[in-house]
Amino acid sequence: MSKKSILQGAAILTAANLITRLMGFFNRVYMVDAIGVEGMGLYQLVMPIYLLSWSITSSGFSTAVSRITAAENAKHYVNRINKTVCTSVVICIFISLIVSAAMFFGADIIAADIMKEPRTVISIQILAFAVPFMAVGSCMRGYFYGLQKHIYPAISQVFEQAVRISCITVLAPMFINKGLEYACAAAVIGVLTGEALSFALTAVCYKLTSKYSTIRKGDSITFGKAALMIISMALPLSGSRITASALSAAENILIPQKLVLFGMSSTEAMEAFGNLTGMALPLIQLPSSFLVAVSAALIPEISAGQAAGHNRHTAYVTSQSLKLTIAAAIGFTAVFMLFPEKICMLVYGNNELGKLLIRLAIMCPFMYVHITLAGILNGLGCHSFIFVSNIIASVINLIFIYFVMPIYGIDAFIIGMTVGMLITTVMGIHEIKKQIPSLVFYPKDIFIPLSCAVLSFPVIRFIYSCFDDLSIIPFICLFCIMYTVLLIFSGIISITELKELIYKKK
Repeated sequence: MSKKSILQGAAILTAANLITRLMGFFNRVYMVDAIGVEGMGLYQLVMPIYLLSWSITSSGFSTAVSRITAAENAKHYVNRINKTVCTSVVICIFISLIVSAAMFFGADIIAADIMKEPRTVISIQILAFAVPFMAVGSCMRGYFYGLQKHIYPAISQVFEQAVRISCITVLAPMFINKGLEYACAAAVIGVLTGEALSFALTAVCYKLTSKYSTIRKGDSITFGKAALMIISMALPLSGSRITASALSAAENILIPQKLVLFGMSSTEAMEAFGNLTGMALPLIQLPSSFLVAVSAALIPEISAGQAAGHNRHTAYVTSQSLKLTIAAAIGFTAVFMLFPEKICMLVYGNNELGKLLIRLAIMCPFMYVHITLAGILNGLGCHSFIFVSNIIASVINLIFIYFVMPIYGIDAFIIGMTVGMLITTVMGIHEIKKQIPSLVFYPKDIFIPLSCAVLSFPVIRFIYSCFDDLSIIPFICLFCIMYTVLLIFSGIISITELKELIYKKK
């Protein structure tokens, strides 16, 4: 596979990721308006269960199909590819039906005994029907990834998000009057419809693009051998993702319960949970969509540099990526702290949410740097380290939620998440320095952007105070311009270095 094809594939997936994340964010904005904050809280409560089902039925198998397809395609063993896809589909259907049955028939137990929220029963039962579509669709997307035909899964991702938005737009007005459990169910029906139609589109693309050939020597494989090969590869991958998803689900399930112990009513706790996970967190995570794109681009770049032994180039790309990420992270943090109430009013029509946003903004630098670190560590092949560090962060957050949240409420979650990311960020930088001994990181790369933000902050606040009846958008743009100019004059950002990073010449 040519380098050009790999870069094109990365560009397609990056564009699709950005589009779907932006669509997903604005879908949340509409959902808050359509089903309310408490309804959003219910939706956020059931989705981790769905993500856990994805980890069990799909995550490892999709990656296994992708790897096997790529390997067999290099040998031109077309029929082995088809057998791999068909075998994985059979296995995933079998597993997903078991998971679906457990979700559907065990919905009452999951809702009442685990989530402590009986209003989620209908939503869990609806999600159960989406699991087989998700599982089989993931296998087929793994086939396209293996062949480097990224356009097909990219289209299906965007199409799925569009269907979700259309469904909530049509169904929310019809369901909201029946109660919050039905309002949440309207959003979940959007998930089911999106998965089903996305699967149908992916299946059609697979049918139209799959290759068939006369079986040659070495080109055949039995169902049993194919199944063994897929399962042996998928199980370790699934195990790590199941663990991570289970910990994430535990966090989301515990938060409303611990907020009740903090002194809130069940309604207040669900609204606070909806404000936190359905509104404020997605808002501060929105800029990270662009950092995820940078992180994805870093993986092949650093992998290639390490494989070729170009240690100086790898160290340069790594240090520049970290330096620019820190500068961007501090800038975004300053924006959120500059106009927290106004931003929430602009996006959600709720300026009270700004009090939560400004507290969450504290962890933005660690959150954004963590994303770039993940891309670098993936490029260096430190997959086990990433898994362990993510588990450590989740465990720390769970400890704060379980023991501290009943005393300090939402602040315990913010502190726990910040401490977890701070520890794993330090661990990540230490691990990168072990892998790239020539890497140099200077304290000025943190203090200078911080100083530029501190200098820009009062100036923009003063100017805004003179025109506070205007929209905040031009003032955010003015802050970004002033902050960037200061970064350039301070030497943190160099136009030449930016060009070199964007247009790398090997």
